[in-house]
Amino acid sequence: MSIRAENVKMVGKLAVVAAGMFAFGYALIPIYKHICEATGINILSLSERQVPGGGSAGADVKLNTQVDTSRTITVEFDANSRGPWEFKPAQRSIQVHPGQLATVMYEFQNVQNRRMAAQAIPSYAPHQAAAHFNKLECFCFTQYVLEPGEKKQWPVAFVIDPKLSKDVTTITLSYTFFEVGGKTPPAPI
Repeated sequence: MSIRAENVKMVGKLAVVAAGMFAFGYALIPIYKHICEATGINILSLSERQVPGGGSAGADVKLNTQVDTSRTITVEFDANSRGPWEFKPAQRSIQVHPGQLATVMYEFQNVQNRRMAAQAIPSYAPHQAAAHFNKLECFCFTQYVLEPGEKKQWPVAFVIDPKLSKDVTTITLSYTFFEVGGKTPPAPI
């Protein structure tokens, strides 16, 4: 067999492999959706046929079965700062069901005439709630640099585990915001 014939045969094999890879990549999305539906993975998001108004009239909307709608918990938000800046929650409290995803915003402003690096540390009351308060996104995960006069809003996205004791009806999430690497004022007496 000549080299040219071998090259043509190899190009044909490579074309079949490339077409197969393209077809497999194209089929991954529906395969993934079927696997997720069959196993119950990713149940927090709705597929196209479950979105209200996205399908035919009267289409069923699947609800997140992890939400305990029989209970309501009041989550109160508190902000303390150790330094000359403004720090507060955008709202003081919300009511959520265990298992329900909720998001609140905290507002920050550097009122100093210098740049500062800061971080927040959370605390919970009652203490037993800490193990059941699952933050998916929080400004407390990292340090931030705020320029003089800079104003920011950062989210806290959380879910309260339905396994939280039924006698807990109120949780207070408190943050202490402090400067990192700078001079921290003494604690009040």
